[in-house]
Amino acid sequence: MLLLLFWLGTRRMKIVPGRGQSILEFAVGFVRDNIVYGALGEKDGKRFLPLLTAMFFFIVGMNITGIIPGINLAGSSVVGLPLVLAIVSYVAFMYAGIKKHPGAFFKNSLFPPNVPWYLYLIVTPIEFLSTFILRPVTLAIRLLMNMVAGHMLLVLCFSATQFFLFSAGGLYSFFSIGTLAFGFIFTLFELLVAVLQAYVFVYLTAVYIQLALAEEH
Repeated sequence: MLLLLFWLGTRRMKIVPGRGQSILEFAVGFVRDNIVYGALGEKDGKRFLPLLTAMFFFIVGMNITGIIPGINLAGSSVVGLPLVLAIVSYVAFMYAGIKKHPGAFFKNSLFPPNVPWYLYLIVTPIEFLSTFILRPVTLAIRLLMNMVAGHMLLVLCFSATQFFLFSAGGLYSFFSIGTLAFGFIFTLFELLVAVLQAYVFVYLTAVYIQLALAEEH
């Protein structure tokens, strides 16, 4: 669906863009200027722009499936997808650091300069856990749990609506109005969360890549 959407929006590119082209240019420009270039700068950002842009729109698309009638389950609320995305982020981070600082990336990551040697007994394990273990784990868990929580919230609202309207009956039926209204409100909120979580995931990935490219490495 994403490939079809981008193909339809860009198959007839014009200097004065039409509505579809304008929307896609705005969306891609937002990712480029506010996420990729904002974290990496223009020079390094151009190298990783295709990967990070594709990752952003893929995550948005898989998040939005949680509010599409008939699907109602975000692809990113199934643990495998956040794990794969975290691995892609991790590989990009490692690639950037090793290519920019071959032979020194791991050394400077685990043994920061200007630290007394005896403090390495504490600093090195902390740096190893925070840099090479917790980063991909927290990326995956943050995306997974936010989308699972939203899914459960919608399930609760619409299940309560069905219960009050068809099972409880009587005066309890009036409660279905409130639960249905909350269901629609939270559906709109989930649309915002779908974009926000993609933004957070990709921005953090860009920040991790920038840290790997930093001169102190």
